[in-house]
Amino acid sequence: MGRNSKYRRRGNGALKKQERIYKSKKQIILTGRFLSTSSGGVFFELNTDGELKDEKYFIDVSDTKGAINGDTVKVKLLPKGRDARVTEIVERKVKSIIGTYIKEDRYTDDYYVDPDDSKLRFTVAVIGNESAVTAQDGDKVEIKLVYYPERFGEEAEGVITAVFGDSCTREANYSAILHESGIITKFSREAEQQAADCEHDIPSPRGRLDLRDKTIFTIDGADAKDLDDAISVEKRGDGYILGVHIADVSNYVKENTRLDKEAMQRGTSVYFSDKVVPMLPVTLSNGICSLNSGLDRYALSAIIDIDRFGEIKGVRPVKTIINSKVRGVYTEVNALINGEADEVLKEKYAPILDGTLDVALELYERLKKKSESRGALELDSTEGKIILDESGEPIDIIRRERGVAEMLIEQFMLCANEAIANYLTKKGVPCVYRIHEKPDPDKVMSFVKFSHNLKLNPPYCKKENITPGYFGVILDKARANGLGSSVSYMLLRTMQKAKYSERNAGHFGLSSACYCHFTSPIRRYPDLAVHRIITALLEMDKNEVSKKYSPFAAKAAKSSSDAELRALEAERAIDDLYKTVYMSKHIGQEYEATVSSVTSFGLFCALDNTCEGLVPLSSMKNKYWYEPDSMTLSCAAKTYRLGDRVRIKVERADISTRRVDFALIDEPEQREYVSERIPYGYKRRN
Repeated sequence: MGRNSKYRRRGNGALKKQERIYKSKKQIILTGRFLSTSSGGVFFELNTDGELKDEKYFIDVSDTKGAINGDTVKVKLLPKGRDARVTEIVERKVKSIIGTYIKEDRYTDDYYVDPDDSKLRFTVAVIGNESAVTAQDGDKVEIKLVYYPERFGEEAEGVITAVFGDSCTREANYSAILHESGIITKFSREAEQQAADCEHDIPSPRGRLDLRDKTIFTIDGADAKDLDDAISVEKRGDGYILGVHIADVSNYVKENTRLDKEAMQRGTSVYFSDKVVPMLPVTLSNGICSLNSGLDRYALSAIIDIDRFGEIKGVRPVKTIINSKVRGVYTEVNALINGEADEVLKEKYAPILDGTLDVALELYERLKKKSESRGALELDSTEGKIILDESGEPIDIIRRERGVAEMLIEQFMLCANEAIANYLTKKGVPCVYRIHEKPDPDKVMSFVKFSHNLKLNPPYCKKENITPGYFGVILDKARANGLGSSVSYMLLRTMQKAKYSERNAGHFGLSSACYCHFTSPIRRYPDLAVHRIITALLEMDKNEVSKKYSPFAAKAAKSSSDAELRALEAERAIDDLYKTVYMSKHIGQEYEATVSSVTSFGLFCALDNTCEGLVPLSSMKNKYWYEPDSMTLSCAAKTYRLGDRVRIKVERADISTRRVDFALIDEPEQREYVSERIPYGYKRRN
């Protein structure tokens, strides 16, 4: 080695630390998921249990080896900071693509498909034209990939497998979303027949606790048809007896039948703006299982003993027969609570106006206070309700509001879920838990830094000892500053996703050590699984229950978690579709909006009706730099932050990609920079 060599040897010939690190880092190979960005890709390392870690490595477009968003890849770490190079594609995630079928030019019969997903930065040449005879130029199609691009900028090849119609229409995009998400809309003939066989069942009190003389009632949305939970409440001394009576779906959906297998495969009912894709056939979900008022119904009831402080002292699950006295509606019950009900409404609710509703409200306040005292998180919701006309076209979008009636039922259901989870755990039998694990400490620190940059002054806390109550303090400050929705969104990204598991890991967001889903077996399979285990426990020795249902709980948990993700993605996509269709009718109109997210490529702005659009950085007049820690876009004259109110104009609404673009109409005039100095960490757009 020369005198000026970068690497030197010690007296014993060993390499210095700098060289050892350099050489060893070149050999590090990691396996993980490739995620596309506008400039190449971001690699996330996988944990041993398959969960993603928030450890990112930049991959240049020339080093992707043709990897596509979502692929499992092997990468070699490069000596330059957090850079990596793809060395092998282990598994392709994308097998087929939804996009628009486009004729290459008028002089040829060649077609290609332009993917809807902007993270797929390639087009797909159509081969085997006989497979595309039904597709027309501009149609929404599915194309199966038969050749993947081997380098950035190369074209893929594929065969058309499905045609949905004109890509500019709501109907074609709706069908494509259902197809892509794997939402099953039809039951097999055998499953339908098994459900129909239950339709004319006449509930009998034999072998059940008869509660038909109790004041039991339901409260649901006005349009709900699958009523799976009813309540009863009464004072006992200075405490309360809460009855949460849940439709006994397991009485009709027998284990290992075709109906049961299809219910597990679906996992959950899927709720769209115009329809419901039910987990069970409507003869069950809207019929014999629905706790309709005035009709005898089988239930699995949780009789819960609660003290005056809202603490659960005990629970007794029991098979019952009930008869709901009132079919309550949220808006109507809220009118009663607010003193706005007329005489007709009071007459309808007479069975619970004998003091039952007052006791229910009293208990709700106790449970709410207990929930708040232990630090359960209450994130701000910005859910919109889409109003459709008779033809299915969106004619209005409004923000959903929650009243006391909605929150009362929510607290009662949370109480029942927690009580049942603790009951099964203490019995030592299997359970399908609803778990929400603690957030990653590094993500917590990023959120705290983000909150600090918003001047929310988060209190000091060690990242390993974070509690839900700590986040609650920050959220309260955010709400006081008009930033509740934006900070809730960032907190949601900070926390891990809730899921189902056969192993109890607690529920961080609810600040609960033990939690499950028990209250909605008509529309969620994990609830049905919990019912099945409870029923077995009421009839069998607990050792037999453990032996029989441990594998079932694990299978149900995995299947239900996967189904939940599919349903959420489909519901969001359909909502986005309807919102885009709605906004396409308002091109050129101006609105007040709130900056909901700030990125390096523009501002996301939410209208008061919950519709969201992007103000692209390329459309903005000034030169801006982006600060990721505070999530701001700044120029010499203006800084845009989360929560800022701006005025926008609707520029574009692409139904095919479900993207809405806005333009700022109150952007300040560009002026010269006072200084060319840019703060550390800022990126200025050229």
